[in-house]
Amino acid sequence: MSVVASIPGSTASRLALRGAAAVQVDLDALINQRMAARSLVLAASRRSATAQAGVKASRFRGRGVDYVESRSYQPGDDIRSMDWRVTARSGKPHTKVFQEERERSVLLVLDHAPSMRFGTRVCFKSVQAARAAALIAWSAIRGGDRVGALGFGSGVTGEVRPAGGPRGVLHCLRALADWDLIARADRAAQAEPLSQALERTRRLARPGTLVILLTDGFCSDEAAEAPLARLAGHGDVRLVLLTDALELQAPPRGRYAVEVGGQRRWLDFGGAVDTRWTDAFRTRRERLLQQARRLGIGSLTLDTRDDLTRCLAPLGLALATRRSAG
Repeated sequence: MSVVASIPGSTASRLALRGAAAVQVDLDALINQRMAARSLVLAASRRSATAQAGVKASRFRGRGVDYVESRSYQPGDDIRSMDWRVTARSGKPHTKVFQEERERSVLLVLDHAPSMRFGTRVCFKSVQAARAAALIAWSAIRGGDRVGALGFGSGVTGEVRPAGGPRGVLHCLRALADWDLIARADRAAQAEPLSQALERTRRLARPGTLVILLTDGFCSDEAAEAPLARLAGHGDVRLVLLTDALELQAPPRGRYAVEVGGQRRWLDFGGAVDTRWTDAFRTRRERLLQQARRLGIGSLTLDTRDDLTRCLAPLGLALATRRSAG
């Protein structure tokens, strides 16, 4: 559902006046987040590890590793690293040798379901999510991390494998803009459940990867908890939950025009509608939040009117903490 117009003077009318940048992802705007990334790092560095603005950090599992070779077994080698295929073929015990990765990966997972194309303040949730992802990506490569992305929902099934440096970020940002275009063009496409998106994420994420899921939570299903737990089991997972003011509090009484499936409809607000409205949005978000709490996954809320640098500072701290842990 996308707000396109309403009674004169409403917040939705003001949003419409902001132009295309408020309702669709602009590549130039994502690239411009590069300068703001410095502020994110500085803001995070001023925060202590005991004050994370409500974010409960999950335990870091360690860096990923690359297989280098197999060699003859030596006393003291870890039995879990035995190369049983070479051992069987040669008749002599061999163990695998691994090289620890020098760079870590940050994987941005973005929801493109129809509910993300909604907003009554500043921009749509989809636009705020893309801008947040861009800011995180620029901040990550400043610390030497690699960045990748995965999109899901409304016909979007793209993946960008993690890569380092500005080129790696630009590859992700182009994908974010392309995925937004696909989602806007294919409104009739069936949204991919979160559980399926997380299974794809798990295949893309290597051990030690920091996975940041940006969604409004409406795509969550009961089956999502199992792949979410597996992701958290071999890396870090953080949840950025997108919201809009109209989802948290019903608008003043009156008639409002909205666009649903390409058609304009009118909603009448007043009386008992207020309670049912906020309860409906809270219920759709709560399932994913409960799953995250049970798994010890940290989460933060990002409103469409929030300042990104200030609200994402806890994630900047998470990136810095992971680097120092290595």
